[in-house]
Amino acid sequence: IPECRRVTSYGSPKSILTKSPEDLALLHSLGLEMIYLGLESGNEQVLKHINKGVTVEDIVRAGQMVKDAGMKLSVTAISGLGGTEMWKEHAIDTAKAFSRMKPDYIGLLTLMFEGDVPLRRECEEGKFHLLTAPQVAKETLLMLEHIDSEGSVFRSNHASNYLTLKGTLNRDREAMCEQIRTALERGGYKKEYFRAL
Repeated sequence: IPECRRVTSYGSPKSILTKSPEDLALLHSLGLEMIYLGLESGNEQVLKHINKGVTVEDIVRAGQMVKDAGMKLSVTAISGLGGTEMWKEHAIDTAKAFSRMKPDYIGLLTLMFEGDVPLRRECEEGKFHLLTAPQVAKETLLMLEHIDSEGSVFRSNHASNYLTLKGTLNRDREAMCEQIRTALERGGYKKEYFRAL
């Protein structure tokens, strides 16, 4: 395919872990440049709750294998996934997982329900409580304050996000934290009807 300039792929932790370092290096040598990996949360309890099917250690190891093979790594997490009950643990543990992987790209989305998923039913039954926009901002601030991932391009600019954040860690961390603090004082979050998947 001569017009093809770049090849990237989504990679589940399980699928990455089935590969040997040699397998991944071969894929990279054949043109696979980057893998997109879903962390969702760095907290073990949150991952079990959403039935992720792998442990935090599995995800971190898979991410490290991708980087060791010479490929770029893009990792996503989901704000609000711990609900009001576990927002602090979710924020801090997710920061720790990112810090261990040091992805080339970090993407932060915000929890929204699509279809009749178990978490939506829990929310409707009062067993799980969604974060408000200011609560998501506080969670994101706590995560950024605990992350150490030098050189990672950080983006929180998905349609689901209440605030748009862009920067490169660790250089722009304080500027992004200040942007969040300003929002916590003055508001300016995206309206619900503008959020979409």
